Amino acid sequence: MSSIGLTQDRDHPRAALDAASVRDAYRRWAGVYDIVFGGVSAFGRRRAVAAVNLLPGPRVLEVGVGTGLALEHYRADLDVVGIDLSREMLLKAQEKVAEQRMGNVRGLLEMDAENMAFDTGSFDVAVAMFTASVVPDAKKLFAEMSRVVRPGGHLLFVNHFAAEGGFRWWVERSMSPLARVLGWHPDFMLEDLLDPATTRVEAREPCPPAGLFTLVKVRNGG
Repeated sequence: MSSIGLTQDRDHPRAALDAASVRDAYRRWAGVYDIVFGGVSAFGRRRAVAAVNLLPGPRVLEVGVGTGLALEHYRADLDVVGIDLSREMLLKAQEKVAEQRMGNVRGLLEMDAENMAFDTGSFDVAVAMFTASVVPDAKKLFAEMSRVVRPGGHLLFVNHFAAEGGFRWWVERSMSPLARVLGWHPDFMLEDLLDPATTRVEAREPCPPAGLFTLVKVRNGG
């Protein structure tokens, strides 16, 4: 999932972005999502799945699976479950799974990422690609992902996080109008997702194009 066509008021995030508005936006975008966003997000998705494929444990949760753009890249021996708030996006993902006979995709479920129905510790890895800046409360997303992943497992995020300066900061501000249309949110900070004082980030890796997206890996404390 990406925050395509959505905006968020940093002072009043829930007033500007809620589950109903997200569902409505993706209902409209489902048919053209792959064409509009698939290309620019492909590098980040593949980088994230490659990282998942190297981690121990077979149980993988993809949060904000969208139209299933990443599903074909997971290792065949992994048990992958995807969730998304948009039924229309999930239908597109289900078509891909059926057409490509992805036997390792165990389920595609309509579910709120901030209030998941899974038991605590159900997964070894949870990955959210271009999802953190679209949910109403990114820290609640992080907390739920941490809950459903076993202690010692991994949480991975691919997202746009605001640069603090330098050339990338200049590029982001120059691309700001396009970024907001595509939902990159130039002002979305890593601190909006997690608390650096209590959460140790294992790795931060810039992703193409131009390092505008970042892969973040966290070891789950449980």
